[in-house]
Amino acid sequence: MTPSPLDSTATNGAVAPSEAKRGWRRYVSFSTDHKVIGIQYLLTTFVFFLVAGLLAMLIRAELITPDLNLVDRSVYNGLMTIHGTMMIFLWIIPCLAGLGNYLIPLMIGARDMAFPVLNAIAFWILPPSGLLLLSSFFLPSGTAQAGWWSYPPVSIQNPSGHLINGEFIWILSIVLIGISSIMGGVNFITTIVWMRAPGMTFFRMPLFVWTVLSAQLLQLFCLPALTGGMILLFFDLALGTHIFNAFQDGSPILYQHMFWFYSHPAVYVMALPAFGIFSEILPAFSRNPLFGYRTVAIASFGIAFVSVLVWVHHMFASGTPGWMRLVFMITSMLIAVFTGIKEFAWVATVWNGRLHLLTPMLFALSGVISFLFAGITGVMLASVPVDLHVNNTYFVVGHFHYVVYNTITMAIFAAIYYWFPKVTGRMYAEAWGKFHFWLTFLGANLTFFPMHPLGLQGMVRRVSSYAPQYESWNVVASLGAFLLGVSTLPFIVNIVASCFLGRPAGNNPWHATGLEWTTSSPPPVENFAEIPIVTDPPYHYDGSGPRTIAASAQEE
Repeated sequence: MTPSPLDSTATNGAVAPSEAKRGWRRYVSFSTDHKVIGIQYLLTTFVFFLVAGLLAMLIRAELITPDLNLVDRSVYNGLMTIHGTMMIFLWIIPCLAGLGNYLIPLMIGARDMAFPVLNAIAFWILPPSGLLLLSSFFLPSGTAQAGWWSYPPVSIQNPSGHLINGEFIWILSIVLIGISSIMGGVNFITTIVWMRAPGMTFFRMPLFVWTVLSAQLLQLFCLPALTGGMILLFFDLALGTHIFNAFQDGSPILYQHMFWFYSHPAVYVMALPAFGIFSEILPAFSRNPLFGYRTVAIASFGIAFVSVLVWVHHMFASGTPGWMRLVFMITSMLIAVFTGIKEFAWVATVWNGRLHLLTPMLFALSGVISFLFAGITGVMLASVPVDLHVNNTYFVVGHFHYVVYNTITMAIFAAIYYWFPKVTGRMYAEAWGKFHFWLTFLGANLTFFPMHPLGLQGMVRRVSSYAPQYESWNVVASLGAFLLGVSTLPFIVNIVASCFLGRPAGNNPWHATGLEWTTSSPPPVENFAEIPIVTDPPYHYDGSGPRTIAASAQEE
């Protein structure tokens, strides 16, 4: 085993938690153990991911032909709205919160999160919020149809006259999810700042901890703007106010400012932890220290800071003044400097390394390459002339999905495979993992790459029928979406079967560095028999330990 980057008195063979004897029942109970809560987040959000994925397949089934022939337009708009809302607010953001819940205390040498009861409450708000959102499909007035951004005037129209309509349910669900996220943000920041083990200075923290801290600071600073916007939107919808109603001297542009002040930083609330995952996996599977650790850590805060100053680039086509377009074009391009630092560091880390192309590494490399492409198209969209040309087209949809799926969801899968042995004590089946990767990689790129030429040719988004000239690329995208849906099946089979039948993994099958790999697998109830004392920097691959991953970790 590679020596740990610390001098720890922790006992690897610590007694497992007594509640572990309850088996699966602890995952449906009100537990305050951060590890149980982390698994609860992962399982719950994955169910929402499957539901949202099925909605996406229905959308792509409609778009495989130019004519409207599967669902009517109102149902199609509802599918679009709920799909986007679930993927962002019920899959990616809370799933990454689940990973953070499980890993952060282990990574910093803490016994639990700072506020365990608040942690549990934050999770238990999530399932009813998701079910509430889905329940809108069964309302007589139908589900929300204004998209996941819910712009007025569409979102404040209520032709059915019912108070409890789809838009009302959507607003209520988003507010509840926002409350959960704020609770989580308070917990993460307090835990990271105040509960680090002795000797773990900020510049000895793993990069995943840095990125979670940056992301949660964004949550606390920006999320109140979205919550306030939702409340004001509800006033217009249900109480007859005219805050955003342009026909009554209201300002729909004000809503756009309030929405995007959070919802653009929300991209980095999702992306920053994904970057942290890459920064954990690439050194482990290349047997090299992370290149430029301090610079990469500081770049996380640079991304968080600049992301607060770019929201208006979503509004270049909303009549914004010329000076404002220029300012926000510059700030939007500036953020590429900090993301470029990370890309350079990842490439330098694997350069001349002894690469082990196991499943976590494949997903991580794919995510890094995809983000490079997404970053290029992102800089294009930051340019005012290009943005005005492709505004509201599929080019924007393709860019966004290369970020949220090809980068962030790929990072989530990489993390699940990487820490699966630590969580379960068993190894997954490597052949099935690689099969899952290649199906996902091919499906994702077949789905989202064609959206770029479609957008450049002028196809607008959120339409259920289109001109025949766009059909060929849409067929490719739809077939890719079906393949992407099928790709989850080997993942589910692999994970479920490996939980019960996988080979024992040992405490550190990857010979990775980091405090989490010094505990037993699964970790004991309070993580460490004694709080460790940290003496070395992270990613301390100095040649004193094995330079290759144990052969047993590569077997099926």
